[in-house]
Amino acid sequence: MHLLMRLQSRPHSTVGALARELQVSSRTVHRDLDALSGAGIPVYATRGAAGGVALMEGWRTQLTGLTRPELQALATVGAPGALEDLGLSAPLRTGMVKLAAALPALQQPALEHARQRLLVDASGWFTGREPVPHLGALRDAAWQDRRVSLSYQDFDGASTRRVVDPYALVIKADRWYLVAGTDKGPRVFRGARIGGVRLRPQGFTRPAKFDLPAFWKDWCARFAVERPRYDVTLRFTAEGEAALRKLRPPADGERLTKAPAARGGKREATLDFERESIAVSQLCEIGAGVEVLAPESLRRRLAALAASLQALYGGPRTAPGRRARRAR
Repeated sequence: MHLLMRLQSRPHSTVGALARELQVSSRTVHRDLDALSGAGIPVYATRGAAGGVALMEGWRTQLTGLTRPELQALATVGAPGALEDLGLSAPLRTGMVKLAAALPALQQPALEHARQRLLVDASGWFTGREPVPHLGALRDAAWQDRRVSLSYQDFDGASTRRVVDPYALVIKADRWYLVAGTDKGPRVFRGARIGGVRLRPQGFTRPAKFDLPAFWKDWCARFAVERPRYDVTLRFTAEGEAALRKLRPPADGERLTKAPAARGGKREATLDFERESIAVSQLCEIGAGVEVLAPESLRRRLAALAASLQALYGGPRTAPGRRARRAR
């Protein structure tokens, strides 16, 4: 049935492409095509470089009903911030109205029943979405396969200009990313760090074998392994451990649980903060419950910061206007 829906939505597909999309072997696709043909579905194949599989022109299945789980899944589709960013929330609403109207009369109440019982809100608490002022231009370039010039700022603030082929936009945890082709292959750029975009007159040809979901899954796996590391060895109390668990990602929980005991009832563990600036900002929130043992450069930076704060806040507070009166 999945194969039939794919053939109906796309006028022409190769067996290899269908196999990749359905995550089965080419032999399975051929077997299912034979089953569809045996059931009276007018499916045919053509040979040659431009060959492939298609349904007879003008033929469409009369299967219009949806299962209860399919209706429940459709009911969760609202107008998330991602579509609002792209200017597609209004088309989504009108499209859902059209879809509901196209359902058999008996299933229309079931869709509304599910919509009133399940809501998906992907927004986070107390955090705003990162501004991506050039998202509209990037969307147009990706839709039109148009090359762009962009300025980009890396994590350390260094800016560069480059020409890329925008393949796609991806949103992950309220952050937009641009997947683009470069002279070194596909790369990922964080949307909020793109400082300027200019559409170029020339287009580009997308790689025939590029598959966005497969690329993104592989890139995320590699990013988790290859991203910059900044290992910090800590000694912490029970209160410090509780604070670390609130600040650090869930993966660090196991490291904290297995941390060996140290003197004074404390324990020690090494965590990856990715960068020194991240370590400083997070450890300053915790305070005395966590001590940095290494690296020494981080200890010195925290000590200097503590000294400056002590100088600012350690003495008695001067009442407003007192210093001015003394000067007179």
